Amino acid sequence: MEYEWKPDEQGLQQILQLLKESQSPDTTIQRTVQQKLEQLNQYPDFNNYLIFVLTKLKSEDEPTRSLSGLILKNNVKAHFQNFPNGVTDFIKSECLNNIGDSSPLIRATVGILITTIASKGELQNWPDLLPKLCSLLDSEDYNTCEGAFGALQKICEDSAEILDSDVLDRPLNIMIPKFLQFFKHSSPKIRSHAVACVNQFIISRTQALMLHIDSFIENLFALAGDEEPEVRKNVCRALVMLLEVRMDRLLPHMHNIVEYMLQRTQDQDENVALEACEFWLTLAEQPICKDVLVRHLPKLIPVLVNGMKYSDIDIILLKGDVEEDETIPDSEQDIRPRFHRSRTVAQQHDEDGIEEEDDDDDEIDDDDTISDWNLRKCSAAALDVLANVYRDELLPHILPLLKELLFHHEWVVKESGILVLGAIAEGCMQGMIPYLPELIPHLIQCLSDKKALVRSITCWTLSRYAHWVVSQPPDTYLKPLMTELLKRILDSNKRVQEAACSAFATLEEEACTELVPYLAYILDTLVFAFSKYQHKNLLILYDAIGTLADSVGHHLNKPEYIQMLMPPLIQKWNMLKDEDKDLFPLLECLSSVATALQSGFLPYCEPVYQRCVNLVQKTLAQAMLNNAHPDQYEAPDKDFMIVALDLLSGLAEGLGGNIEQLVARSNILTLMYQCMQDKMPEVRQSSFALLGDLTKACFPHVKPCIADFMPILGTNLNPEFISVCNNATWAIGEISIQMGIEMKPYIPMVLHQLVEIINRPNTPKTLLENTAITIGRLGYVCPQEVAPMLQQFIRPWCTSLRNIRDNEEKDSAFRGICTMISVNPSGVIQDFIFFCDAVASWINPKDDLRDMFCKILHGFKNQVGDENWRRFSDQFPLPLKERLAAFYGV
Repeated sequence: MEYEWKPDEQGLQQILQLLKESQSPDTTIQRTVQQKLEQLNQYPDFNNYLIFVLTKLKSEDEPTRSLSGLILKNNVKAHFQNFPNGVTDFIKSECLNNIGDSSPLIRATVGILITTIASKGELQNWPDLLPKLCSLLDSEDYNTCEGAFGALQKICEDSAEILDSDVLDRPLNIMIPKFLQFFKHSSPKIRSHAVACVNQFIISRTQALMLHIDSFIENLFALAGDEEPEVRKNVCRALVMLLEVRMDRLLPHMHNIVEYMLQRTQDQDENVALEACEFWLTLAEQPICKDVLVRHLPKLIPVLVNGMKYSDIDIILLKGDVEEDETIPDSEQDIRPRFHRSRTVAQQHDEDGIEEEDDDDDEIDDDDTISDWNLRKCSAAALDVLANVYRDELLPHILPLLKELLFHHEWVVKESGILVLGAIAEGCMQGMIPYLPELIPHLIQCLSDKKALVRSITCWTLSRYAHWVVSQPPDTYLKPLMTELLKRILDSNKRVQEAACSAFATLEEEACTELVPYLAYILDTLVFAFSKYQHKNLLILYDAIGTLADSVGHHLNKPEYIQMLMPPLIQKWNMLKDEDKDLFPLLECLSSVATALQSGFLPYCEPVYQRCVNLVQKTLAQAMLNNAHPDQYEAPDKDFMIVALDLLSGLAEGLGGNIEQLVARSNILTLMYQCMQDKMPEVRQSSFALLGDLTKACFPHVKPCIADFMPILGTNLNPEFISVCNNATWAIGEISIQMGIEMKPYIPMVLHQLVEIINRPNTPKTLLENTAITIGRLGYVCPQEVAPMLQQFIRPWCTSLRNIRDNEEKDSAFRGICTMISVNPSGVIQDFIFFCDAVASWINPKDDLRDMFCKILHGFKNQVGDENWRRFSDQFPLPLKERLAAFYGV
């Protein structure tokens, strides 16, 4: 029987009244409306009224009807499982009967409602939905066909996975061939829906589409010149995805596809051009890129370069004509959330002590306030990846253009040239070197261009060449560049301040101690910026100061520098409330400063230490309340606790034994015991880093807790959480050095996991090194317990430690390995060549460690006899042979 429902007139009027009020701009009215709507959800047939207004009440205006449908959609999202059956059925049948409403807005709203119900697991419970929508596609009535297609497109977007599973008896086998028929429909809107529907199934390599892949591609080619931009955009999007999934099918047509994409990248419609431009980014990741594109470079490069100019609309959105805005406060939504990178303990390497994971900070990101991704950024990114594919072979196509752009009288053109120069910096660096002595001074001049957008992009481009600048005599480029950049940090335009601060941070990382002679001058500028900056740039300024401290280290520890730097930092610190997210970058900055200043930070450490402990305590307390009564207390933002733990680590590292008094007077170890067991990996990661630092700084306070801490450390040796595992491993090594022979009862809790990790394939380098060091340290303090396992880890142990610098940690680890070899010499026999190689990696070991090496090498040589030793050592690469002979006489 058909479900018959009639609204009550009075109820209907009340709901219409609410819908009208909710369109009011007044937030107080909106809030009351929200509360009333929540109350109405108590009535089972409230949702009937909403669907009634959407589909039946044609006398009302469209925005009100659509709003009624959107409120219903939110109710479906939140409470669908509580809808009475009758209500659900009524909503479903009304949706299907009105998918062809004459108003595009109402059709779209009904489509959104349908897909929301479908994605609530109702595709299974609404068996006639897909067949019905598919049959409506054949309707003579345009509105019905378009409405059904719109709904199908949304369902394909939201439920692609379940459509391609056995749950529904594989409806795509019917749907995809059906969609393909509509590629040739007379209406552009319908053609666009059809392509968009099929596009949902490319990346997942859906079987039903793969069966028809040739007809799909053929149909796409037929639409190549479609007059509707939306269709061209979807065609470009399809080709970009097919590059990743079915390159084999595109290859025969590659020449034509590239030609087509060249045209589309210059499309009048910027959305089409942007989709097409993605093609070059995707192609550059394919191994065949180099061969396929080489003949098209003369055409492609000018197109990409041309796309890198700001469009007129960009300039309006960027307020490109506003040169001075430093006094205008920032609007809060402009400030992006910052992500705190928790501490990871890593080894310094022979090459240059640079962590390779951190090179993701300089991507092209010069105008983050307009729509995040646009043709300019995509073109620049494409040029960047192509420069990395072709290296210097790209320069013949770029240099002639650059000459023209960089000295152009129109600022927009000149600005794009400077962006081009920055985009190719990484890939074409070698080939650019001959031109840099002329270009860098020109760029340094551009830093004082009268247009703010030119000054800001120049900051970025110069930062991409910072490595070369630092490699030259400092007076030639470094000094002039630094002088000008510091002026730009105090620019009257906020975008320039931001770009200059970021560029300066990059320069600091590259220059490190080269900056020491200029410290007073640098600090002067950075401290002055404190009084000048609005909210958003202050956060970047903290980063520049923290990076400076990391780069010059203990050179910062001079009374006059401390006097300049600390008062403004402490003033900000006192102004910020405990709930303020601005604490994150400030705490990170202070952590770097404390580590650099060491004893110079003593006068400031007590209030800083106290506050960090309080932040941890507050967060833990809030988390406990939230666990017990989730409905009454909201979950805390654990980032506060993570950043506080990291700053405590910085204090422990900087102050060393001086932190002892502070630890003695606080409950930090009890708090750490809770943090080490937190559900959130980043909290555990930071608490293990702090444990290691406190172990080094004031072990007597840590020692009483070791029996409680060790089992927790053991369970966190899980390489699934790389950074947690890494820091736990490092802490165990530090603890073992302090515990000595008393470490014995804890070895069984950790040794097996460590040996397993060091033998795992694809373990990141940092984790391997820390694991090897900790195994060596455990063997140093308890050789009898660890040596029996020697054979199971000696080879990966040797290979992972051969590249790290001589330091304390490496020293104790190698003492451990030598001690274990003397306990269990047979454990090293099979892999002795690896041991020899690891020994040779020492530049200057301490005398007693060198004696240990000597003893083992000579012992082995005497045991096998001269003849065997000669045969054995003939396998050595020459440098190894020479080193061992020179240093150890074998």
